Amino acid sequence: MLRWALIFFIVAIIAGLLGFTGIAGAAASIAKIIFMIFVVLLLIALLAGALSGKPPAP
Repeated sequence: MLRWALIFFIVAIIAGLLGFTGIAGAAASIAKIIFMIFVVLLLIALLAGALSGKPPAP
């Protein structure tokens, strides 16, 4: 998921440099949404792992 956010971010930068502001804005918005979903899922996974009571695997 983080890879997709990075891809959309790069697309937004390239589109912005080439003058495609509409595409750049849309790609940046998609990248932001995907990144926020990644952060939420990461926090849920960390919380679930902390509450499970098992030590982390080596």
